[in-house]
Amino acid sequence: MKFIDSHAHINSEDFRNDRDQVIARAFHEDIQAILCPAELTEPKNCQVAQDLIEKHANIFVAAGVHPHNAKDFHPELVSTLKHLASEKKICAVGEIGLDFHYNYSSPEEQIIAFRNQLNIAQDLDLPVIIHSRNAADEIATAIEEENFSKGGVLHCFTENWEFAEMMLDQNFLISFSGILTYPNAQSIRDVAKKLLLEKTLIETDSPYLVPAPYRGRIKRNEPVYVKEVAKTLADIQKVDIGEIARVTSRNFASLFPIEL
Repeated sequence: MKFIDSHAHINSEDFRNDRDQVIARAFHEDIQAILCPAELTEPKNCQVAQDLIEKHANIFVAAGVHPHNAKDFHPELVSTLKHLASEKKICAVGEIGLDFHYNYSSPEEQIIAFRNQLNIAQDLDLPVIIHSRNAADEIATAIEEENFSKGGVLHCFTENWEFAEMMLDQNFLISFSGILTYPNAQSIRDVAKKLLLEKTLIETDSPYLVPAPYRGRIKRNEPVYVKEVAKTLADIQKVDIGEIARVTSRNFASLFPIEL
């Protein structure tokens, strides 16, 4: 069985002291690929991500401006994004989106950055990786009004079934993180039960969201623990974990312009 962690911030400072060991451990434990989102407003974060793809053929990179950093979105970042795409150093635009829970950037700033990046991804013929928190209606409206048609991933899913359906209709996959394993996340498991497996991905969102049963025992999540998400999804879907590995890996390879 080979698994893919479709969203892991292994370029984070949380991994600065043992990044190589974390990656080696993941690959040794049947993780065949990792997608790492680079934050365009943080040059060091981007550079680490680019260094990783130079060292590892099975690490892939996306790039974008997270909604928390939307206040720092500016035209120069658009040029950087287009350059990375022209050099084939990214396979998606992201993570982008809206977060109306924390509002580290104002809703207006977030919407401007999000819609701009949807248009860039459309022009670059790339899928997007979307972060959505308390912003389902605004996300769906932006995708419709900007005529975005390249699809992508609704990552770290925490919304309701109605939003999942809307995103499925727009050619999006739904990605589940360690939250799926939490006792109080029954509403998310209910969505996972309704979904076709062909519409799902699995992720860690490392270093965040340590899955059960490790939650409370370790402070930092890492790609190897994506198998815990797979186990829970297998139980929900009533299939063998090998089927989760096979289908989610196929979904990943079909969505992103990559070669595994």
